[in-house]
Amino acid sequence: MSEGLQEGAAGTLVAISALRDALGRGELAPGQRLIEAELAETYGVTRASVRAALIDLTAEGLVERIPNRGARVRVVSVEEAIAITECRMVLEGLCAARAARLATAENDAVLLALGEQMKTAVAEGEPVEYSALNREMHRLVRQIADQPVADRMLDRLNAQLVRHQFRLALRAGRPQVSLKEHLAIIGAIVARDSEAAEAAARAHLASVITALQQS
Repeated sequence: MSEGLQEGAAGTLVAISALRDALGRGELAPGQRLIEAELAETYGVTRASVRAALIDLTAEGLVERIPNRGARVRVVSVEEAIAITECRMVLEGLCAARAARLATAENDAVLLALGEQMKTAVAEGEPVEYSALNREMHRLVRQIADQPVADRMLDRLNAQLVRHQFRLALRAGRPQVSLKEHLAIIGAIVARDSEAAEAAARAHLASVITALQQS
């Protein structure tokens, strides 16, 4: 083993975390080959750790193993993206409703500030910035909701949708539509209206499904 490389369970956790983050940020494209030696060098772990991480990520549906060709980032079709979004609709609705019940004044301030930043990004024609703020808003709602099972499930589902989400963010007119939907979620949480928050979250995901069907 090369000096300084992390191995064993610790190395595997490092590799899983690094790969999951790279997938979540869209740094690894659908269909891209995942070469163990290159990943091991990039993340400072052993090839065995990378191999174990790829097995775990395959089980999560983020990676696929191709016989005699190694691993690659799994390609998610539009049809599957719609099915995943239908599952997200239920979980995001649950989290939004819980967030409306559990949010504090400090949470309100952060959510409202994010809403203003999203407005600015859309007004200035910055879809990439808006997309990042969009993800941060959803992450914060889940954090406030304090529902760890839903949070873990959404992490796995969202990681499979990164490429589709990015494409939607770049579609002309889509950020303007999405912005209104996100502001409705924020408004309902700040108003402590759990039913409205759940309905707004579900309406937003229904809108995403419609947009995916048009792609």
